[in-house]
Amino acid sequence: MTQPAIPHPPLLPPTLAEAAAALAFGALPLDEVLALREATGWRHFPGATPGRFAGLISVPVLDALLTNDAARAPRISLADAAQAGSASVPEAEYCLPDGRIDPLRLLARFDAGATLIVSQLQDLHPPLAGFCRGLEKLFLHGVQANAYLTPPGAQGFRLHYDTHDVLVLQVEGPKTWHIWPGQPLPFPTSRTPWQREMTPTEPAPVTLTLQPGEALYLPRGTLHEARGAEAAASLHLTIGLLEPSWAEALHLLLDRQEAENPALRAPFPSWRLGEAAAAPGLRTALAMRLDGLGTAPALEQLSLGLLESLAGQRMPLPGRGLLTPPPKPEARLRLADGMLHHVAALPDGSAELRWAGGRLPLTAPQLAWLEALATGATPVGLAADGGAVEFCRRLAAAGLLEPG
Repeated sequence: MTQPAIPHPPLLPPTLAEAAAALAFGALPLDEVLALREATGWRHFPGATPGRFAGLISVPVLDALLTNDAARAPRISLADAAQAGSASVPEAEYCLPDGRIDPLRLLARFDAGATLIVSQLQDLHPPLAGFCRGLEKLFLHGVQANAYLTPPGAQGFRLHYDTHDVLVLQVEGPKTWHIWPGQPLPFPTSRTPWQREMTPTEPAPVTLTLQPGEALYLPRGTLHEARGAEAAASLHLTIGLLEPSWAEALHLLLDRQEAENPALRAPFPSWRLGEAAAAPGLRTALAMRLDGLGTAPALEQLSLGLLESLAGQRMPLPGRGLLTPPPKPEARLRLADGMLHHVAALPDGSAELRWAGGRLPLTAPQLAWLEALATGATPVGLAADGGAVEFCRRLAAAGLLEPG
C-alpha cells in the first residue's frame, strides 16, 4: 500500500543578512567571516561567476544618475592620480555653482582619465540598499556602498589606506591591485591624521588582478593602490564596513553613563595636576571609574547604545508603501527584514521595542507575539481576543511588518 506523501513546509527565502553574506563572501562559513573581521589580514575571493555582482550596479545605472537632480557634489566626485598634488579633482572643474553636476564637463574629465566616484549609493539604489542592510544586520554596524568607474589604463587614487574595513566587489572589467600586507599604522580611524610620507613595511606588494565577479577584503590600515586595465574600463563597488573603534564605543558608553553615574559627573580636580602628592589619588579615582565600565550592565548599556545609533543613522527600509492596506487578521506576517529594530530590557523588568523614530512598550503577551512574528504568524493565530490584530496593525503602520 502506497503511503501518502508527507507534505514538507515551504522553504523560507533567505533573510537579507543571509543573502548579503552569500553574495559578499561566497561559501565562506559565517564563523570564518567573523574571524576575518577580527583579524588584520586581507583576502582575495577568486574565480567567481563574472556576472555575480551585476544585479547591484551597472554603467547604465550610473549614466541615469548623472542626469538626475541627485547628481551633486560631494556625492559625485572625480579622482585622477595623474594630476599634480591631491588626486581629488576640484569640484569647480565638473560642477555648477550650486553643486549640481555639469554632465558634459564631467564626461570630458572622465574621458581624460579621471575616475568617477559615486558615494553612499545605497541611499539611492534599491539593490544596494537591501545588500547593505543585510550586512548591517549581520555585523550590527553601518555599511555604505561607493561605486568607482575607472577609464581604461587610469588610476583614481594613489597609495593609501582606508580607516574602516572594505570589501571590493569587481563588477565590470578587470582592475589590478597592489597590496602591502600589514598595517604600518595599526588600526587607523577617521580621527587618525594621515601621514603622507608613510612607507610600506614590506618592500614589495602583492599584485593581483580582480576579474568581474571576484572580491577583495581589505582590513583598515592596509596600504593599497589600484589601476584599470589598458583594454577596458573598470567598475567596482567598495563596500565600507563602518565598524566602531573601542574608543568610539567607550565614548558612547561614557556619554550614556554620565546621566546616571554621579562618580562620572563629579568635578575632576585639574588644579591638583601639578601636585606630585596628588597623583596617586588621581590614579586611584581614575581606575575606580574605569572599573565601572567593565560590568555586565555596562555592556548591556553599550549594546543598546550601538543598536540605537545604527538604527538612527541608517535609512529606514519599511515593510509598507504609501497605499499598503492594514493587514487582515488571517494574513501571514513577519517582521520586516529591512527595518533595523531591537528589543530593550528595561530596569524595571519590562521590555520595549525600539526602531528609528519609535518606541513601543511591550507586555508579556506582546513580547511572545513579537518572537512568533520573527519567523511568521497570523494575527488570529497569535491570540483569539483580537488584541494581536491591533498590535500587528500598529506594527504594520510603522513599517515593521511585511507579508511572510
